[in-house]
Amino acid sequence: MRVVLSTYGSRGSVEPIAGLAVRLRELGAEVRVCAPPDEEFTKRLAEVGVEMVPTGRPVRPLVTTVTPGSAVGLAQRAAELMAAQFGTVAAAAEGCDALVATGPLPATSGARSVAEKLGIRYIHVSHQPVSLPSPHRRPPARRGRPLPPDMTDNRALWDLDAQIATAMFGEMLNTQRASIGLPPVDSIRDYAFTDQPWLATDPALDPWQETPDLDVAQTGTWVLPDERPLPAELVAFLDAGTPPVYVGFGSTPLSTPKDVARVAVEAIRAQGRRAVVAGGWADLALIDDQDDCFAVGEVNQQALFRRAAAVVHHGGAGTTATATRAGAPQVVVPQGADQPYWAARVADLGIGAAHDGPTPTFESLSAALKTALTPETRARATDVAGTIRTDGATVAAKRLLDAISRDRPPMSV
Repeated sequence: MRVVLSTYGSRGSVEPIAGLAVRLRELGAEVRVCAPPDEEFTKRLAEVGVEMVPTGRPVRPLVTTVTPGSAVGLAQRAAELMAAQFGTVAAAAEGCDALVATGPLPATSGARSVAEKLGIRYIHVSHQPVSLPSPHRRPPARRGRPLPPDMTDNRALWDLDAQIATAMFGEMLNTQRASIGLPPVDSIRDYAFTDQPWLATDPALDPWQETPDLDVAQTGTWVLPDERPLPAELVAFLDAGTPPVYVGFGSTPLSTPKDVARVAVEAIRAQGRRAVVAGGWADLALIDDQDDCFAVGEVNQQALFRRAAAVVHHGGAGTTATATRAGAPQVVVPQGADQPYWAARVADLGIGAAHDGPTPTFESLSAALKTALTPETRARATDVAGTIRTDGATVAAKRLLDAISRDRPPMSV
């Protein structure tokens, strides 16, 4: 069996796709991953032996130069991303049995169109529940298209979201579809998602509430076990004292990284703790040369979080899941998108604190750290860690291969 996986986004989008690719390969499938050509993604996929097809422009320059919430240049970026699906991804999917896609709507709608043209199975995957239509929550606003604040009917809001999505990207998609002989679609969002999307999150961390409109298959988080050793200098720092507090914002840029780093380090020190500061796409850096802080770049978070007193982070789906599996208390400082949802889940589970708003102050972060660093929070984080599944990628891989087998006509004798 041959499978192509298409993703476009930050590390939180690429890492789980790599996890699925590895499991599919272990089960005998031939796999290739279409992903953005950022150096860190190319390196990571090469480390685990997964064939990568560079797709679209690098993500990091886009993420770190676009004003949060701004729609300036969105149409051009969306058109380029969609065209990459009809070009690069379509070529990679030739002769494949299935196409699995995740990422922004211009990518997934294009990917499903490619699968439709090729006559192969298509699976839409979300690594967070916030974008999936549900009567239980309000849809997130699309870039440059705020939802009416006085409108409270969630079903009506989701209907409006579908209309907005089609207004933004429908003509773009249908032009591409017409070029390969496909008919137009009416609702681009519902077409991309299908009525049977997969949700690659953990049921304990993210309990999906059933909805009559979608038959969601929740597989568990797609984890790629990280066997990389921690750098020797970092191990020496960890061994030299009490467990430190980790602070990092992953692939999320910050408008004032120097201020955030200063606030974080000072608040951590005020709790009598050492700090590990991760640069990430925010380019966080140490604020002085004192020996109670250590700077890291790309590192094995699975191993590091197990040795942390707490983890201060942005609330990305991947980072939240990794910290939860490690049993590390968390302080989530959400910057946008699905991050407020994960912050709320951390607080609701009692495994950490949700910071109110994206900009921490010494006082606000100190208060959150006091909650996260209590023995009660540590005990609760340890208990919840024991409930988190680690077989999500295997479950998804088997489900996909079983579906492909059902699609194939029976062999005649």
